[in-house]
Amino acid sequence: MMHIKGGIEKALWSVAIPGFGQLLNKKYLKGTILIFLEFLINVKANINTIIVLSFYGKTELAVKEANYQWLMFYPCVYMFAIWDAYRDGGGYDEPLLYLPFAVAAYVETIGVIYSKTLKAFGVLLGPIFLPMIFIFLGLIIGFFIRFLLLRKKHYVKYKQ
Repeated sequence: MMHIKGGIEKALWSVAIPGFGQLLNKKYLKGTILIFLEFLINVKANINTIIVLSFYGKTELAVKEANYQWLMFYPCVYMFAIWDAYRDGGGYDEPLLYLPFAVAAYVETIGVIYSKTLKAFGVLLGPIFLPMIFIFLGLIIGFFIRFLLLRKKHYVKYKQ
């Protein structure tokens, strides 16, 4: 149980800044690369600016300030860093654990793509809040698919 707890701690540090969990796992090169990618994508996509504008309710301005060519890289780097920090921190024995994180990265990227136009109840959620919602949707879908695959694998294993 101690290993899983350590994995969660390191995954949460990667939620804060991709790469921090890797540094805690003593994966210094990987952590440094992820921190560099976080910084590069953040600057090129104007992420901090669009976060501030989004929280102030200036969603249309956030959409205009976002560099979508760079912003679309962020979900994959972000979700990979979280999954990798958890896995290296003690969650390595969990079968198909990558699946929810890969699905979440894909679904969050779709959220980025549609964040310019998709409205919920007439409200434009923009390049921060829509992808955040899509992360959770992707994780739910991914964990459900993982559950089904593990259940089927378990069933097949005991049926033979």
